[in-house]
Amino acid sequence: MKTLTVFTPTYNRANCLHKCYESLKRQKNIDFEWIIIDDGSTDNTKELVESWKKNDNKFEIIYYHKENGGLHTGYNKAIELANSKLCVCIDSDDFMPDDAVEKIIKFWNENGSNKYAGIMGLDFYINEECIGGRLPDKKSINLVDWAAGKYKCKLGDKKYVVRTELYKKVAPMKSFPNEKNFNPQYMHFELSKEYDFLVLNENLCFVEYQSDGMSHNMYQQYYNSPNSFRELRILLLSFSNAPISFKIRHAIHYVSNSLLAKQSIYDKRVKNKLLITIAIPPGYLLYKHTKNNVKKNKKYKSNTIDKFNDKTISKGK
Repeated sequence: MKTLTVFTPTYNRANCLHKCYESLKRQKNIDFEWIIIDDGSTDNTKELVESWKKNDNKFEIIYYHKENGGLHTGYNKAIELANSKLCVCIDSDDFMPDDAVEKIIKFWNENGSNKYAGIMGLDFYINEECIGGRLPDKKSINLVDWAAGKYKCKLGDKKYVVRTELYKKVAPMKSFPNEKNFNPQYMHFELSKEYDFLVLNENLCFVEYQSDGMSHNMYQQYYNSPNSFRELRILLLSFSNAPISFKIRHAIHYVSNSLLAKQSIYDKRVKNKLLITIAIPPGYLLYKHTKNNVKKNKKYKSNTIDKFNDKTISKGK
């Protein structure tokens, strides 16, 4: 059994997946396996990975091709296949610093135990700037407290290294028909009901956001995957110790998600009916704003394509 599983869900990213591969080849500690979950790619991802597997990599590469289902289904399959103590996801357009695996394993060996879900580390932009700033100067933090602003630090993407046995307990994430935008952060919040994350204020991943990634087009994601986001809001609203501002914010989103999903606003899993009632007016406005935003973007894209076609035709191309 390896100490660490690095897993990478990917979809038509053969053009940039090599950055992740090359960074893993440079790792100072090779006590890891690399699992690539191909989420139905139609490019040459398979051929590329198969060529890499023939190299003397000094670490195992496991490739699995599946029907396209979204990032969360990639997580589900990777967690199922993982055979290690710890797991970390490195997206297909991201890559690890040369000493990241070494830092993770050393830090866990010195500080890890069954008391913790895993490690919360830092993501960096390519220009070496920390995304969202450093984490609190504490041994461990609770994810809900961090997201609710309790620690008075900036929010932003972080890197989660999770005990594999715990990932396997909360996976697989639920899937809804035709919805591909269920954020895997759901599992990390679910684990935070019982566990804190150790704080490692070190760069574990360089991130390069893509225009078609999950960090972009949020309104489109709300619109396309309302049941998935509704499940996330229900989970977040179940944390009784969260501050009222946190609850109000997610209650508003819950109302909007419910309307988009054409589901009842009063789900029996949401205990505070008064809070939901108060959130209905702003939740409805968010629902309308989401629909209008998506409609506007569709119209813009349609006009852009028409203009491009008109210019192409006029030039005889």
